[in-house]
Order: sequence, then structure tokens, then C-alpha cells
Amino acid sequence: MTVALNIDDALLEEALALGNQTPPDALVEIALKEYIQRRKRLKLIELFGTIEYDPDYNYKTQRR
Repeated sequence: MTVALNIDDALLEEALALGNQTPPDALVEIALKEYIQRRKRLKLIELFGTIEYDPDYNYKTQRR
């Protein structure tokens, strides 16, 4: 999919420098992948403390 983006030149230059001069299209793809990974991790973090567990559960019995 081709999309025209209006990206701040300073941000793009800094990202290109950090990415060892990765082509801009590859840089945007990397940024999107990292954004998606971060959002997925944040959703998982929100689950902490919300899942109930059985206090009588014994994981060692599953190993036998």
C-alpha cells in the first residue's frame, strides 16, 4: 500500500541517523512494527491483577 505521509523533517533525520541510514520506507515500517509491539505489551500489562487464579492449584501435579 502506498501512502503519502507528512513527517517532521527533524524527526525523520534523527530516525535515519539512528537507523544507520535505513531507507525512509523501511524506517516507517520498522516504526509501525515497534508501535504495534508496544501497544500489545501495554494491553497485556493491563491484565495484571485482573485474572483470578485457583489458590489450590498445584502445578507440580501437572508434571507427573
